[in-house]
Amino acid sequence: MKSKLVVIAFILLASLGYAQTNEINGKVIDTKSGSSLPGVNVRVKNGTQSASTDFDGSFKLSKVPTNAVLIFSYVGYLDTQVTVKGSESLVVKMEEEASQLKEIVVIGYGSQKKREVTGAVSVLDAKALDVIKPIKVEQALQGTVSGVNVTTQSGSPGAALDIRIRGIATNGENRPTTIIDGYVGELGLLNPNDIETITVLKDAQAAIYGTIGANGVILITTKTGKKNAKTKINFNTYVGFQETTRTLPTLNATEYALLLNESYANGGQTIPYPNVTGLGKGTNWQKEVFSTGVPIINHDISISGGSEKMTYAVSGSHLDQEGIVGTDKSGFLRNTARVSIGADLTDKLKLKTNVIYTYFNRKSLNENGLGSVLFNALNTPATLKPYDANGNFTLVPSTTGLGTEIINPLAQIDNTYNDYSFKKLNGNFGLDYKLFDGFVLSSTIGFNTSNSESKDFAKQVNYGGKVFDVQRSSITQGAVNDNNYSFDIFGTYTKKIGEDHSFVGTIGNTIFKEWGNGLFATGYDVPNNSWEFADISLTTGTLDAKTNSSYVYDERRLSYFGRIQYDFKGRYLLSAMLRRDASTKFGPTNRVGYFPSFTAGWIVSDEPFYGESKTLNFMKLRASYGTLGNDQIPNNGYVGLLGGEATYVFNGVLVNGTANGQIPNPNLKWEEARKFDVGLDLKLFDNKLSIITDYFIDTRKDLLIPNIPVSGISGIAAPGAGAPTLNAGTVRNSGVEFSMDFKHTFTNDLSLSLGYNVTFLKNEVLAVDNGTGFIEGGSFGVGQPAPSRMEVGKPIGYFFGYKTDGIFQNQAEIDAHPSQIALGANAAPGDLRYVDINGDGIINANDRTNIGDPIPEATMGFNMQVNYKNLDLAVYTFASVGNDMVRNYERTLSDANRLNYVLDRWTGEGSTNSTPRVTTGATSNNVFSNYFVEDASYIRIQNVQLGYTLSPTVSEKIGVSKFRIYTGVNNLYTFTKYKGYDPGASNGAPIGGGIDYGFYPIPRTYLFGLNINF
Repeated sequence: MKSKLVVIAFILLASLGYAQTNEINGKVIDTKSGSSLPGVNVRVKNGTQSASTDFDGSFKLSKVPTNAVLIFSYVGYLDTQVTVKGSESLVVKMEEEASQLKEIVVIGYGSQKKREVTGAVSVLDAKALDVIKPIKVEQALQGTVSGVNVTTQSGSPGAALDIRIRGIATNGENRPTTIIDGYVGELGLLNPNDIETITVLKDAQAAIYGTIGANGVILITTKTGKKNAKTKINFNTYVGFQETTRTLPTLNATEYALLLNESYANGGQTIPYPNVTGLGKGTNWQKEVFSTGVPIINHDISISGGSEKMTYAVSGSHLDQEGIVGTDKSGFLRNTARVSIGADLTDKLKLKTNVIYTYFNRKSLNENGLGSVLFNALNTPATLKPYDANGNFTLVPSTTGLGTEIINPLAQIDNTYNDYSFKKLNGNFGLDYKLFDGFVLSSTIGFNTSNSESKDFAKQVNYGGKVFDVQRSSITQGAVNDNNYSFDIFGTYTKKIGEDHSFVGTIGNTIFKEWGNGLFATGYDVPNNSWEFADISLTTGTLDAKTNSSYVYDERRLSYFGRIQYDFKGRYLLSAMLRRDASTKFGPTNRVGYFPSFTAGWIVSDEPFYGESKTLNFMKLRASYGTLGNDQIPNNGYVGLLGGEATYVFNGVLVNGTANGQIPNPNLKWEEARKFDVGLDLKLFDNKLSIITDYFIDTRKDLLIPNIPVSGISGIAAPGAGAPTLNAGTVRNSGVEFSMDFKHTFTNDLSLSLGYNVTFLKNEVLAVDNGTGFIEGGSFGVGQPAPSRMEVGKPIGYFFGYKTDGIFQNQAEIDAHPSQIALGANAAPGDLRYVDINGDGIINANDRTNIGDPIPEATMGFNMQVNYKNLDLAVYTFASVGNDMVRNYERTLSDANRLNYVLDRWTGEGSTNSTPRVTTGATSNNVFSNYFVEDASYIRIQNVQLGYTLSPTVSEKIGVSKFRIYTGVNNLYTFTKYKGYDPGASNGAPIGGGIDYGFYPIPRTYLFGLNINF
């Protein structure tokens, strides 16, 4: 009886279990992008039911018991478990594998798993680009990659950006080389939405590129289609509104008049404003030139997919941005189109091609210098009105106190006419052929061909006796054609011996050629003095001087390279590289250079003695050393060419002719970078936290320094002539990089990603071999000595001037102090007190010293991304610490307007010890000193973005796989004590950088965008 009861109970329980089975269907998507994931394996834990998601990420399972656990697994993603509660439709979010140790990293002529990389390599993926929304790709590297510093030369649309990897190493070219899908390209012209990954090679790992790798290498991988994937259409768009992030506090009309009265009185002159009543605040010239609500529009569409043997990706983009100064007079328009195709022609032969077309048009204003628009907006008195009674632009008086440079900035904008159009076609065609098992032969042809046209119209205009007056209208036009191609052929052999030994050998050859020409001409007397008729073909005037010029160039490199990679048991990693380059930029005796390097790694966590640590999951030690080259100098520097202009007298008649150009240096040779790096990679807490730290030393020898100063007798000042390029110095950059990333999924609805990186850098000049021991650069004020130097024992481009020690409070202090008359005037109470550096009892040029450094001591970035259900929030910040900047946007003329810090000037004994008196009399207060050097450290909130993605079940009803809307702000706020517009700006010069001539500020941009995937 008891056994029968047991059988009955078992049958009842079984029937109950059968009654509680469910039919489960659902969709699997990527947590961050919301894109569906095809091919995901779905199985019942401890059961037999299983399924795979289709092209739409959908799946269906039958007879699944209640409370059963479904396990979702997919290559590159973390396994996800979901408990079944009943018959329901599930939306399962899968997160990419946090460890990312299986991620493939491009390293140049090949790739490696991330865990096997032995060099200092950083990777930025498309997801970060999608959040940052950079107008130019370079902007995405600021604060996201350790060791990389990006500075802007201007905030105007389309302006160039400068990238420095691990510091400034040479007084020549410091920009890294960009390799796009295997060929040399230009980073700033790419559509950011076309990029899959950005890989930065910072150490000897870049030696595979030899002569072009000294400044680091940036490898770009563009997006391609995926095999066996249905057609996907992605449409992204945003509109934005721009404004300046700050205006400088200049004096209003009443403050200006009162201060000017005091200045004239102190100089013993009649005051210019006996009655200041009624002046009020006057004209705020910055508000007149800065516009608000300035539009920016971007549209981007891509189509991709693939079959079993073919992949394709097609994309196009349109960007239209106006400037916050001058609106359309400083506008930028860019259109791009790209086609990428991959095909398996046979089982052994694969074809790949990627072609990009870029067109942009840019208009610009006079900026970053004496007489720029913002220079005039800051220095024009607030007592003047923009327009006179007749509605014409007000003329700024040409009095001694206002000089001949300051003009009405609104008139300057109105009379500026220029246009620059650029077209470029670039890409590559490649074949991979599997010759035999383990050996693949690859060949690629990469090419760049571009054409640009420029037009600059000088309208006949009178500003009232200023240097900008144009007596005769003219139009200058230019046409430039630049081309290059590279042909790479290399073989890769992969071999495993037994279970413990793995080899990868690469050997190849690269041929590179670049050539081009330029033609420029000027025509005079433009019909109707109008931009509409500004074309040389319509001009009627002539000029005795030469009105046209041209150039042509042809440069080549021939290279051979080899690399061997070895690992033992997957945990001892070695790599050796050698590249031989021959460049026509050097003479026959120095044409060839050899560049070897070595890297090694030890994955400590794979050792048997390491055990199974639950805290420290992965540990790798790395080291590298190698020599890389640099030949990025002006062409034909080793040989004399007739590229200059000269005027000769024949039979009493002046005749225009040709003369020597740049002075040749037949002994030019390779600039060499010797790079040393040791690093440590860690993964902790179930791979949620990753830490990477590096110590590096980069010593650059035989610097290729252009325009070395020589005697004027040699004729270097003639048009088209120039000083020679020499190997004349050694610079060392050393420092520490540290970065950490934390990623954690708390629930299926909540995930967090945090990133922090910091780079500490020390720059020191070790040798300057030009005969004087230093090289000067930059400019300050009018007629003053160069403010920047390259000198042994100092950072490159440090500021060289007088050091101040407060303000003279009375005559007794002056009498007790060394004489300052050598600086141009006797000191008086209220004047700056300069330090007698050499102690000889006289203040003169010998007392100039180091008064600042434009290179930051540390740069860092902090980034955060939070996803909660359908909401996503991202914040990106950047900080620069310890960099100085020269305040050079103020004209020292007595009647020019001033910033309001001058209101705290010295007015009597004890009033202040920081800001000197104002006077029209002679003083030495305006010589270059640390009074004009400021701490330009800053913290910037670069990007804030908030988005909302519709649930896939909802978006499918409207026929899309993803629908996301977002809003954001770029360049939200900058925390700094610096008085100027932008503490992060620079003119890009290694010697003379960090001098603020009135930088066009980077705009704050409010964005509203939409992402739709079909």
